[in-house]
Amino acid sequence: MSPPTDALKHDIKQLIMNTLGINDVDIKEIDDEKPLFGGDNALTLDSVDAIEIIMAIQRTYGIRISDQHLAREVVRSINSIAKFISDNQATLKN
Repeated sequence: MSPPTDALKHDIKQLIMNTLGINDVDIKEIDDEKPLFGGDNALTLDSVDAIEIIMAIQRTYGIRISDQHLAREVVRSINSIAKFISDNQATLKN
């Protein structure tokens, strides 16, 4: 499996911003590694945002996230979302 591309990470950031209607953050300010939830990233998200992000990922990439604990781990950061999508798309292609 190849590592997630910068293009995928950019698409994920755009998806999050569009899904949540965030217009006041520059996409370049979103750190790929920092947690999305908490005050340390440009985005200040909450648990309701997590649900919307998971639904958007499932809709956009055709990947199901049915386990609550897995979902929490997936939406931890941009990198964790990108790795999950990349890993699962490779599995779907095989």
